[in-house]
Amino acid sequence: MKRTFLAIATAMLIMVTACAQGTSQKKEGKKMKTLVAYFSATGTTKQVAEQLAAATGADLFEITPQKPYTNADLDWTNNASRSTVEMKDLSYRPPIAKTVSNIKDYDVVYIGFPIWWYTAPTIINTFIESCNLQGKTVVPFATSGGSSIKKACDDLKKAYPTIKWKAGRLLNSPTQKELKAFVTE
Repeated sequence: MKRTFLAIATAMLIMVTACAQGTSQKKEGKKMKTLVAYFSATGTTKQVAEQLAAATGADLFEITPQKPYTNADLDWTNNASRSTVEMKDLSYRPPIAKTVSNIKDYDVVYIGFPIWWYTAPTIINTFIESCNLQGKTVVPFATSGGSSIKKACDDLKKAYPTIKWKAGRLLNSPTQKELKAFVTE
């Protein structure tokens, strides 16, 4: 009886683990493991990242600053606000609370962020520099109230030329059809 229960419990654990792993595409007959990593200051990018992770079957990782941003920190009209100061010095790397310990397990990494000053927030650089993305397919996506993602993609490719970048996309309130098209590109 104990052996039967143990065998059933082990089989269920294997099935649950297999279903929980983020996989989306196949590479040479092998399922590719996918991660959606994102930074969201106000929750907008988080919502899109969750939709993208669900659409791709990917694991989800939130890039969180050690010190959370307040509304005053995000006031882009204030030259002394934290976000403005950080974006004026693109070499600054805001510390992040945690890193992806198992980044080596992923084949595809989507990186999401809001557009700040026409590019990616510097915390995205902190994330990229905290993990080894060599040999992985990296796909940026962003949310924005009016800016394009083009400059952010160009800046990331220039800063990290050895990473295998795919075309990024602005995803403001995407439909399932738009997410599917983005993933299959």
